[in-house]
Amino acid sequence: MPSLPEIGSSLPDVALRTAIVYIFLVVAIRISGKREVGQMSVLELVVILIMSDAVQNSMVGENVSIWGGLVAVTILLTLDFALRSISLRWPRVRKAIQGEPRLIVRDGKILDGALHEEDISQDEVEAAVRAHGIERVDQVALAVLETDGSISVIPMERSGS
Repeated sequence: MPSLPEIGSSLPDVALRTAIVYIFLVVAIRISGKREVGQMSVLELVVILIMSDAVQNSMVGENVSIWGGLVAVTILLTLDFALRSISLRWPRVRKAIQGEPRLIVRDGKILDGALHEEDISQDEVEAAVRAHGIERVDQVALAVLETDGSISVIPMERSGS
C-alpha cells in the first residue's frame, strides 16, 4: 500500500494539516446524516467527542507550541467563515453542504423509505409529532426533516373548527 506524503509541523504545515482535517470532517459529518446537536443520541455524541480528540494531533503534528494551536484555530475559523459565505452565495454549494429538506410523513403515513435513508427511527418521528402538540402520526398532513436536523410538522386540517 503506498504511503501518503508526510506533512511536517511548521506553522504553514499546521495550517495545511488543519485545512485537510476540517474539509474531511465537513464531508464525513455531512455524509453521516442530518442531526442537530440537541438531537444527537449518546452514541453520536460520543463519536463526535472521540473524533475531536482523534484529529487534534493530526492538525498540529509535533507542534505543541501556542503558535501551532493559534494557527489551527485561526484556520478553522477562517475556513468555517469562508464555507458559510460561499454557501450563502451559491445554492449548489449550500445544497451539497447542508442537503435538502426531506418529506418523512405525508397524509398521516410515515414514509419508511425516507426514514431508512435518513437513518431516523419511527420513535423519533412520533416524539417530534408529540413535541408539536399532535397526539398521533395519523393526524399529520406533512412532516419534514429539515436541513438542520429538526423535524417540522404540519397537522391535518380539522373539520368543523
